[in-house]
Amino acid sequence: MKLMRILRATSLTEGVSYLLLLGVAMPLKYVWDWPLAVKYVGWAHGVLFMALGLLVLVAMIRVKLPFKTAVIVGIASLLPAGPFFADRLLRRHEEKMIRELS
Repeated sequence: MKLMRILRATSLTEGVSYLLLLGVAMPLKYVWDWPLAVKYVGWAHGVLFMALGLLVLVAMIRVKLPFKTAVIVGIASLLPAGPFFADRLLRRHEEKMIRELS
């Protein structure tokens, strides 16, 4: 269960970082000529993106995250608001795990 909570939190954080990159840092770079915003926000987003990929792989092994769900989470992480929709699938899997343990 803890792994799923970490996966969900990382997914949502990655989604927020992507929106910040596109909605705040990119305009700062191209409109107000402040490229450092993209450098730092982009770096943070990249680290979160790689962490999400690693956590999805670990979840597939440890908590039997279905391959279909893992693919959907991966594709959703490429879309600006995708992780917020993918969180619903992750939450369902987490709830299913809790029910199976009860």
